[in-house]
Amino acid sequence: MERTLRLAQQPDADELLGRSPLAALVGMLLDQQVPMEWAFAGPYTIATRLNADDLDAHDIAAYDPDEFAALLSAKPAVHRYPGSMAKRIQQLCQYLVDHYDGDPAAVWEGVPTGDELLKRLNDLPGFGKQKAQIFLALLGKQLGVRPKGWREAAGDYGPAKSYRSVADITGPESLQKVRAHKQEMKAAAKAEKAEKAEKAEKAAKST
Repeated sequence: MERTLRLAQQPDADELLGRSPLAALVGMLLDQQVPMEWAFAGPYTIATRLNADDLDAHDIAAYDPDEFAALLSAKPAVHRYPGSMAKRIQQLCQYLVDHYDGDPAAVWEGVPTGDELLKRLNDLPGFGKQKAQIFLALLGKQLGVRPKGWREAAGDYGPAKSYRSVADITGPESLQKVRAHKQEMKAAAKAEKAEKAEKAEKAAKST
């Protein structure tokens, strides 16, 4: 695995994401409640603070939890919630050590079907179904990992140029398209919530 990614929009951070399976997984793990670029720049920040060229699952899993949390919390923080994310990253790395001998690429290498790959990703600590599907789509669209049925297993994130997730980000233009889609989804969810609240209020008044 060594491809050109544009998820962090920073050359050094993106270079690491393109050559390091663990960096890509950690970036995906961090991609919640913060801007996408912030999340995917996180692995490079962590590696830099560890004085390492790459992330190593064995090293991170064995790291003192308090010291690792402090490393992520140092300004600029790796995430809005660096303490909780430090714990999740260590849980992910420990899982990789226990189940894949610390080799993150083994999660997807040689997997025959998209459904099996989705199951493996969904089993990772911190990866629910949606995050697993997005990462599966990223693997297929940008990292050349394409087992049989991968697009179908990735659900709404599988179709080409769907611009629903980081799987479709290849530069600033596509980043803006994905961001616009996310804003539309948030607006729709907010409107639906307001509509339900209005109906509930009317129902309460009629009783």
